[in-house]
Amino acid sequence: MKPRLVLLMVAIILLMAAPLLSTGWLLWSDLSAEDRLVMAGMVEPRIALAGFVLIVAGFVGAALARSLWRAYPGEALKLGEALRVMTGPNPAYRPVVGEGAPELRALAEAVGTLADQRDAARQDVAVQISQSRATLEAERNRLAALMADLPLPVIVCNLDGRILLYNNRARLQASALLPDLHSSSTVIGLGRSIYGVFDRALISHALDSLQHRLERAGSQPLASFITTTRAGQLIRVQMAPVIAVADIAPASPPPGNAPPQRHIGGYVLVLENITRALESGAQCDRTVQVLADDTRAALAGIRGSLQGLRTAPDADRIKTAVEAIHDELQILTVRLNQSAQEYANTLVSRWPLEEMQGTDLVMAVGRRIESRLGLTAKIDDVAQDLWVKVDSYSFTQALTFLAAKLEESFAVKLVRLRLIHAGRMLQLELRWAGTAVSSETLLGWQIEPMTVAGETTPLTLRDVTDRHGGQLSCGRDSAIQQSFFRLQIPLAVAQVSSDAANLVQVESRPEFYDFDLFKRVGEDHAHDDMPLADLAYTVFDTETTGLEPAGGDEIIQFGAVRIVNSRLLRHENIDQLVDPQRRLRPEGIKIHGITEEMVRGQPTIASVLPQFHAFCADTVLVAHNAAFDMRFLQLKEEKLGIRFNHPLLDTLLLSAVIHPNQESHKLEAIAERLGITIIGRHTALGDAIVTAEVFLRMLPLLAAMGIHTLGQARAAAEKTYYARIKY
Repeated sequence: MKPRLVLLMVAIILLMAAPLLSTGWLLWSDLSAEDRLVMAGMVEPRIALAGFVLIVAGFVGAALARSLWRAYPGEALKLGEALRVMTGPNPAYRPVVGEGAPELRALAEAVGTLADQRDAARQDVAVQISQSRATLEAERNRLAALMADLPLPVIVCNLDGRILLYNNRARLQASALLPDLHSSSTVIGLGRSIYGVFDRALISHALDSLQHRLERAGSQPLASFITTTRAGQLIRVQMAPVIAVADIAPASPPPGNAPPQRHIGGYVLVLENITRALESGAQCDRTVQVLADDTRAALAGIRGSLQGLRTAPDADRIKTAVEAIHDELQILTVRLNQSAQEYANTLVSRWPLEEMQGTDLVMAVGRRIESRLGLTAKIDDVAQDLWVKVDSYSFTQALTFLAAKLEESFAVKLVRLRLIHAGRMLQLELRWAGTAVSSETLLGWQIEPMTVAGETTPLTLRDVTDRHGGQLSCGRDSAIQQSFFRLQIPLAVAQVSSDAANLVQVESRPEFYDFDLFKRVGEDHAHDDMPLADLAYTVFDTETTGLEPAGGDEIIQFGAVRIVNSRLLRHENIDQLVDPQRRLRPEGIKIHGITEEMVRGQPTIASVLPQFHAFCADTVLVAHNAAFDMRFLQLKEEKLGIRFNHPLLDTLLLSAVIHPNQESHKLEAIAERLGITIIGRHTALGDAIVTAEVFLRMLPLLAAMGIHTLGQARAAAEKTYYARIKY
């Protein structure tokens, strides 16, 4: 029985008993002693019956009061909560008063009609706004595309060093900058500090230099520096200022012809990894220096021998001098060949690789063969939607060299090109009708410098295949009477997002509270006075082997996503399977779909949890039914030497704050109330994204209740019924 119903029943019994007891007391006080004895004898046998009648009446009264409450005040409160949802996060939500009074049902229908009219008006306004913003959106898309396609990593920061904007190249470069971290999102992300990548002193010095140049007329406002990362990589950083926008125009123009004072409001960083280029340049310098020294010594020997020839009195000395000159020339020839090979190696290391469609690569090869050699190149079979990462120039040069060799050795005038998918590799075949090339002949071609139509390069076929991580082979297809060269190179495989996972209709795990969520030792309260909209959040979820963290169950999947400036950053996430190093429960596999094979060989929690700890630095943790997930984390803190003392918010408790009269606060029910479509349920990242969307929809509802700061939200959540449950 609910505590509220028990209290109501007791109150009704007391209200019914009060007039009877007061009347009896008045009559009792007016009776004489003999009458009191008579009265007591009459009442005493009937006390139990009277008590039973009062209890039954209390039950009946409580049931009647409960029915009246649900019909009027209860349904009215639900209607009020529905109105707050309709006017806030989910305009499509409609109130349902199934058990309420006829008046409330009529009111709910009227509210629904008004809401439909409001939605129609909003739709008209939305169409007009959409049309007026079309041009602006197109400009923004062009800017975003330009930023994304820039070949160098670009990061935009404010003066505090917080990252405001970055492109995909910068995120990928982070793994080279700090390879000891598992996820680039732990260092490169919106709102994160650039000082986690570069030393603060370097940035400050460059900013001072930029400000000085801005103050000088005609000076180029650009600064650059070179720094070494923890991985030993050399990074060239170019910094350009973002001029601050003046909020107030100056009261008077600057004296004389002095330029107006400009201040830096932020800066743009362009990164370039120059480690390999510097190593290649140094190798070239060493090669040239050694070649110069060897050549100088050889020439000195030749000069001495020639001097001896001038004064040679007999044939023996002439013969000796000629042999000495021959030996020096041999040494010089060997050294020149070695230097040419070393130079070719530096060219290989400096090759830029680009991503391109396989069909474009094949067409480029065919055009080059036809234009340079005059042969006919036909494309027989090309697999679609395949991308490769190659140096297209050297690659087409290599295949053109092979075609030239075929024409020279076997008078081949027609070649055919095929592009096929073979597992994780791509096979590009150069075919012809005629004699097959032997492996010995191909080996000789692979090690000689490539010459095509009078154009010579020190690179060899082996250099090209080694640089691309592929293999070159030859053979003959007897079925169609064609010989072939087959070149294998790896595919550039695109990552497939897991957000499109199918909807799984499975109930949430039970609410789990086996520790005091609001009295965690060492919890950070420094941000309690900050507005909720100004904070950065890490929303996370876990999938586990079972529901008993203290009983040996382990995390098998970790998902987390960030919220910055009230924006859900889906691309800044953690989506990691974890090897629990124990067997999975069969009943759990039916829910989350994670099998033994999927987690075998994955990182353990000892490596994943520090990664998550770095990912959620300087943020507020958010989870649904947070005590369950936090218990798993806390049990690992001492062993791993990390501490999760971040502020914590629970969407389960916040839902109880916002909608105290709703019967269910499961994630599915909350999402349905707030108009959120659930995709990828019961995957850690999928649940984290749904929780993040729910949390964002809750913020305006909390603000409408006067809950604006983190401290206020935590205090309100602590008072809910769910926060006091112990399992």
